[in-house]
Amino acid sequence: MCRNLSKTYSTLEGQEVVAIKSVDLTVEPGEFLSIVGPSGCGKSTLLKLLAGLIASTSGEAHLFGDLIVGPRKDIGMVFQSPTLLEWRTVLSNTMLPIEVLGLDRAAGRQRALTLLGMTGLGGFEAKYPGELSGGMQQRVSLSRALVHDPALLLMDEPFGALDALTRETMGLELQKIWQESGKTVVLITHSISEAVFLGDRVSVMSPRPGQLLDFLKIDLPRPRSLDMMGTEAFGKSLNEVRKIMDRDSSS
Repeated sequence: MCRNLSKTYSTLEGQEVVAIKSVDLTVEPGEFLSIVGPSGCGKSTLLKLLAGLIASTSGEAHLFGDLIVGPRKDIGMVFQSPTLLEWRTVLSNTMLPIEVLGLDRAAGRQRALTLLGMTGLGGFEAKYPGELSGGMQQRVSLSRALVHDPALLLMDEPFGALDALTRETMGLELQKIWQESGKTVVLITHSISEAVFLGDRVSVMSPRPGQLLDFLKIDLPRPRSLDMMGTEAFGKSLNEVRKIMDRDSSS
């Protein structure tokens, strides 16, 4: 997916800040990859580069062999905050990519309704963002990211602002949607337990300049239930991820 990818920002004072450096990453079709790391390590920058939202300083990112040079219709993205348009209804917000990309409206509307049903928002199609809880707004954001049927879904700490119970529920819903859709997913998160619960693999990102460290395969059966988080196997995977993080912070 990317090779030798680097991004350097220039500050107003003329200083250069290296956000990520020499990142190599391959994600298999249909895989769920979780990336975890400390604040400020460049996780969000990496995702924006993969989405084509910003340009790299060096290196390249590809999807299906095509160079990513800008936003693409086969990539969907869920941000940290829902970023919904307050004057549009739930259904209208979900339909936005269909309109922007000029896709078939009838088919898009049916897909939007299906996704809203899958994310527990059936019956809320005519509501406005201000009438929804934070968790419900993020469900709309997830539906919007999937409505144009992208091959790759990028998620930038999508549940970070939610309470613990809602966050766990959203994790279960995301797992279900991913398994039913067969999408390729790259999830950025601060939560080690969330990364392990959702990921086929977990990669740890080093402090800035961000680099991807070891990739840990998560050998836990699917579908995963919340009860699994209390098992010895789950705890072992958590500890292995923590060891990678501790090893890097002490080096």
